[in-house]
Amino acid sequence: MRIHIGCEMSFDFPQETPLIAMLNVHYSRASDLERPDFLTSNPPVPIESYRDIRAPGTFEMGELMAWQHEVRDLPAETLLFLLPSRFCESDLLASEAWRLFGHTPLGIPRVQAVCDFVHNHIVFNYGNARPTRTAAETYREQSGVCRDFAHLAVTFCRALNIPTRYCTGYISDIGMPKPWSSMDFAAWMEVYLGGRWHVFDPRNNAPRIGRILIASGRDAADVPLTHIFGPGTLAGFKVWTDEIVE
Repeated sequence: MRIHIGCEMSFDFPQETPLIAMLNVHYSRASDLERPDFLTSNPPVPIESYRDIRAPGTFEMGELMAWQHEVRDLPAETLLFLLPSRFCESDLLASEAWRLFGHTPLGIPRVQAVCDFVHNHIVFNYGNARPTRTAAETYREQSGVCRDFAHLAVTFCRALNIPTRYCTGYISDIGMPKPWSSMDFAAWMEVYLGGRWHVFDPRNNAPRIGRILIASGRDAADVPLTHIFGPGTLAGFKVWTDEIVE
């Protein structure tokens, strides 16, 4: 399947303002690109990008048998993703995580139980989104957007000794029933089980076509799509993930 993906952002700045944009497709998908993944801008600041990419034209397949590692057996590079972070206070929610999920089978079933709970516990609501909401606040308020779903699930999994990292990128509606809502960037998570990283999506909680990673980190503070060093306002925002019909 060929998918045309990209984004366009417009900012109002009262003065010359540095900006870091993390909008390129993750290097692990570089071989899927049909042409170079350039950012373009007008005027010359990094605020716009478009991409053309090939992706599997099938829904994601989960794995049911991946085991959960003992902490002592985890690779050293995964240990960072067991620790609390700015938006994922796994220390604060540890007791609650074990109360809710301590009885569930280890490995994939336990992670799926976390995703099922978060998916059903949180009401998706753009209207009361805020960039400072933490996982503990999401759990208490029972409302949020996809990053809040991801942060809460990440937090529970880390509290249960499962290395988990926050991911951001594109998720298409290809293969889903219409009408489709306006596209946006999305957040999900990856857990380390059975010797590799596995994708889980507590917001959608179902396989999708065209999930394309931009970046992963401890939480959203590690991988903001844009970071502005000064005053500025996002004036326009558009994301697309369109199937190219031959």
